[in-house]
Amino acid sequence: MNILITGANGQLGSEMRRQSELHRQHRYFFTDVAELDICNQAAVNAFVRDNAIEVIVNCAAYTAVDKAEDNPELCDQLNHIAPCYLAEAAQAHGAALIQISTDYVFDGTAHLPYTEEQIPCPTSVYGRTKAACEHDILQICPQTMIIRTAWLYSIFGNNFVKTMIRLGREREQLGVVFDQIGTPTLAADLASIIYVAIDKGILPGIYHYSNEGVCSWYDFALAIHRLAGITTCHVRPLHTDEYPAKAPRPHYSVLDKTKIKQTYGISIPHWEESLAACINKLLTIDN
Repeated sequence: MNILITGANGQLGSEMRRQSELHRQHRYFFTDVAELDICNQAAVNAFVRDNAIEVIVNCAAYTAVDKAEDNPELCDQLNHIAPCYLAEAAQAHGAALIQISTDYVFDGTAHLPYTEEQIPCPTSVYGRTKAACEHDILQICPQTMIIRTAWLYSIFGNNFVKTMIRLGREREQLGVVFDQIGTPTLAADLASIIYVAIDKGILPGIYHYSNEGVCSWYDFALAIHRLAGITTCHVRPLHTDEYPAKAPRPHYSVLDKTKIKQTYGISIPHWEESLAACINKLLTIDN
């Protein structure tokens, strides 16, 4: 198949590119804004048409959650309007769309893992743009698969894992919030399930994917330091209100992954197992 992967220089896009070597039966078009501006409707349509694209995987997004509060129009353009252009092109040319979404479509007031059937109730600009995207692209292109994920990190780009390692080496003390609960997701694991969906057949609808298990950001930071061998930095737990941020964060955003596991017959690694694998790679790169 001819597969278009947008946002190819980001964490997930970079991982999709790396794993494409394991799926050489397909022809790939890896693009970022320099190759294809997904905010340009005509350019998107022409690219999908001219390259006979059969699957679009949209890894592009505006992910600066706090900056989004001051730039709602730009955030909406990238997270809502542009995916609608991709959905329109997919529908016009008989392609399927895989769109990556987020736990931020929920307000985080639940105490049990969120299922795909629960109605979105975002509290931030970022979350509202992603929820609007979900609603509209499913209307535009019925052959759309939405995968909500959370707390994404990888060996690529900037992310919480790399930041905690860097700060842990630089500082004697760090404060990390302990009252926001979720599940980290290794981009390599998410990329793997995207390839499973492509190869087994894209079944439209909304799905949840993160690693297994539950933790707070504080627990996550402690695990990062332990696995990276950092022993000289004390990590102390903070309440959310001690770490002011412009955009509200969900206090509880654990995703129920039953649907994707049953649909595609997959097992999902525990977050600590995947974190250990990622840190081993990062330490190898550092050396």
